[in-house]
Amino acid sequence: MILFSVLIVLLLIILAFVVFTGIRIIPQNMVGMVSVLGKYQRQMEPGFHVVMPFITRVDRVDLAQVPLRLSEQSVISRDNAEVIISLSLNYHVTDPYKFTFENADSVKSMVQQSRAHLRGIIGTMDLNEVLNGTERINAALSKELGSITDAYGVNVDRINIDTIQPTPEIQESMNKQINATREREAAIARAEGEARSIELTTKAQNDALVSTAEANAKAVRLAADAEAYRIQKANDILSTVDANYLVAQNIDAFRDVAKSPANTVIVPNTAIDALGELKVAGQLLNTNQK
Repeated sequence: MILFSVLIVLLLIILAFVVFTGIRIIPQNMVGMVSVLGKYQRQMEPGFHVVMPFITRVDRVDLAQVPLRLSEQSVISRDNAEVIISLSLNYHVTDPYKFTFENADSVKSMVQQSRAHLRGIIGTMDLNEVLNGTERINAALSKELGSITDAYGVNVDRINIDTIQPTPEIQESMNKQINATREREAAIARAEGEARSIELTTKAQNDALVSTAEANAKAVRLAADAEAYRIQKANDILSTVDANYLVAQNIDAFRDVAKSPANTVIVPNTAIDALGELKVAGQLLNTNQK
């Protein structure tokens, strides 16, 4: 009796185990790839399923987008500069059959292709283009991977360059070049400043000289205009007087000469004739005789 009970319990346990191994639950955003005796049979959708135990295998494939960060990679640019680049990407499975049965490790194959294409792209660019061309590298990688990863049953939705870091030796050379460039630009700026200062000083001096010359010229013109005006006025006045005025002026001049210590005064005949016509001349001569 006891042995019979033990057998019943064992049979129930075995039956429960068989039933349990025949049950498959596929979560949302996954599919089940069913193989019977090692041969693919069908694809299970999400939900509860019962399969033949022991001879049936169900591989779950996640269809949701998966983020993946790749380890750092050393690459060489076209100008033989070594840089360390790290990538991250997002992918999702597009063909569960290819992903499961046509590739031993589709994710690993995708990563290897990403690294290979990255080396090829960086090899066509100079160091400065690499450091400043993150968007260009991302676009080129996406284009290259889009036509290849379909064979692995996956699609790369997005790929990003996380970091681009030159090696310490390259970084040191870049720092020296940057410092030299800054010093050269500073020297050029100082030279341009000094040249500008000299230019402004010279211009100010020239402007001052021009202003002084213009002022002197204006003063000379004004003096010449004043002299010409004086002469013109004198000429105008002389043109209005008669001959007697001029003779009177001669008499005054002769009087001044007569007062001088000289004993003899020589007078032209024409002047004597003119003096004789004036009454005041006779009086002057009579005065001298007395």
